Amino acid sequence: MISLAHAQTAGAAADPTGGFMQLLPMILMFVVLWFLMIRPQMKKAKEHKALLAALQKGDEVVTGGGIVGRITKVDEAYVTVEIAKDTEVVVQKPAIGIVLPKGTLKSL
Repeated sequence: MISLAHAQTAGAAADPTGGFMQLLPMILMFVVLWFLMIRPQMKKAKEHKALLAALQKGDEVVTGGGIVGRITKVDEAYVTVEIAKDTEVVVQKPAIGIVLPKGTLKSL
């Protein structure tokens, strides 16, 4: 009876690809997730960081809340945006969404 049990366990360990084939769908799902979600998000974050580093006085910007204005002062963490004549708002740099082409405010 013992020799019979020993023979059964040897047959189960003889499959060399059993463990890899079970992990293959999980690996493929991670690769698809990487290329469809993680990589584009990292690329967009890198572009936004470059946009924030290039901010300078006189740029016309749109904040995350939709406020349109012209930058009058740039600090390390904050930007002062003039939204109307003699009306300035201090916002955090990451709140800047996009930089508009020069002259956009005149057309609004």
